[in-house]
Amino acid sequence: MKKKSASTKQVYTFADLQDWSGATRDVDPPIRLGVFGDPVAHSLSPQMQNAALKHCQIDMQYVRFQISPDELREALKLIRDLKFVGVNLTVPHKIAALKLVDDLEESTKHVGAVNGIKVDPPKDGFAGANREKLRGFNTDGRGFARAIREEFVVDLRDLRVMILGAGGAARAIAMQCAKENCERLVIANRTLEKGKKLADELRDFFAGPRVLGPVARLQAIAWDEAAFRFQIGNIDLIVNATPLGLHRSDPSPIPARLLAPHLMVYDTIYSERRTPFVSAAIEAGARGANGLSMLLHQGALAFEIWFGREAPLDVMRNAL
Repeated sequence: MKKKSASTKQVYTFADLQDWSGATRDVDPPIRLGVFGDPVAHSLSPQMQNAALKHCQIDMQYVRFQISPDELREALKLIRDLKFVGVNLTVPHKIAALKLVDDLEESTKHVGAVNGIKVDPPKDGFAGANREKLRGFNTDGRGFARAIREEFVVDLRDLRVMILGAGGAARAIAMQCAKENCERLVIANRTLEKGKKLADELRDFFAGPRVLGPVARLQAIAWDEAAFRFQIGNIDLIVNATPLGLHRSDPSPIPARLLAPHLMVYDTIYSERRTPFVSAAIEAGARGANGLSMLLHQGALAFEIWFGREAPLDVMRNAL
């Protein structure tokens, strides 16, 4: 008679990784993928990735890991030793991980944030000097571009975009907008200097001849109502790439009274219900969408990096 398999926990911890054989005794199929975050209990990545694994008959599972910033370095060492295939990284680990991986994809170096890691096996098939390497990648930007196309049936190159935030996801999104030669890019951040630094890094992408009247094609602005009010008339798409909205008590990143019907609003935060920002946009007559579509597309891209095969996009979408 086959022994009954133990079910996986909703969230695993760093302590579980340290005692992995004990924490996963009788778990079948084995856990070889996951998402590291703090917080992480809200993540929908396991539903999506486990559906893809099952559909493709890949014998492993994907779970959530509650990992604090001071645990990240050791946690990444452990996944290498435990023969993981890889992990995703979410808030607040995307920038810290840059210094903790062995290799970075060239595009990820420019983004300055890592949202996924692939554990590459030793080149010669044995451990030692040629041990497993952690390769960092970032699928946020490409996933975002595909999400905007899916939600609003428009390409980034045709849009004037304002990004709220200048951290991990915001950097990837800003870089993607620049690469796709968007009409205009505005970065708003609570720390103006951080926003200006990101804008300066993208300056070369916006050196072309496009003329848009009295407004700059690329600029960083202060996080205040007057600055937002001035920009609204010269923007098509507003993207929330801050954590505002993770909690139901959070305010809308931009006062609802400023939102206008011509806008598209994309909130990178996702949940089963609309975030306050998306709700405010729809009430103002604008179009709005939350981050589920970005999660889907960046997750599908990660699956393709881990396994070298096309992701079952419809299966993943249905799971979400």
